[in-house]
Amino acid sequence: MTHDPTLPLLVALGGLLLSPASEFLIARILPRLGGLPALKIRITTAAVTALLFGLLAWRFGFSPELPAFLLLALLGAQLARIDFTLHLLPNPLVLLLLTGSLVLLAPAAAFTPDWPGLFRALAGGAILFSGYLILGLFSPGSIGMGDVKLAAPLGMYLGYLGWEQVLYGGLLGFVVGGVLTVLMLRLRRKEMPAETAHGPAMIAAAIGVVLVLQ
Repeated sequence: MTHDPTLPLLVALGGLLLSPASEFLIARILPRLGGLPALKIRITTAAVTALLFGLLAWRFGFSPELPAFLLLALLGAQLARIDFTLHLLPNPLVLLLLTGSLVLLAPAAAFTPDWPGLFRALAGGAILFSGYLILGLFSPGSIGMGDVKLAAPLGMYLGYLGWEQVLYGGLLGFVVGGVLTVLMLRLRRKEMPAETAHGPAMIAAAIGVVLVLQ
């Protein structure tokens, strides 16, 4: 954890710039998503990304793990936006997050060194994926296959930090999802769907645990 505000501020600025750049690339690579989102959504996503970048820089400081978790914030914000608006977690983005987490966490583990952390990351991804897969098979109406696939990279990030993070991150996702469902039901308008996407809750819970639980 760093007490110098310079790094978090600079990293937050980077997040503010990377968010619209990533949206442009996603719109070009995945045109089936409907192109760029509305300006209000783009501004909100950029603000959230910048905030997460700053908080993660404050949490990890100038460390080998920071780039990996910044990728989680960048792609996590985009996946949450897409899932919230379209009820879809695109496979290419989930796969990019999965491979990116492994590519960035492996050298971080080697530099630290923290090989047990890398083992926990792989095991955490497998455990969370398996748990969501079982839930998805038994309750397909509440857990989609996109959520199942997203559980793998989120489990890797949580597992890298510890088994406690995997436990709380997995459980908290359902708590956040329940709260969001209640809020959406209360605020719902006729044109809004009755169901709520679970991906944003999973991402929010995972990043929240990363930031709070040390």
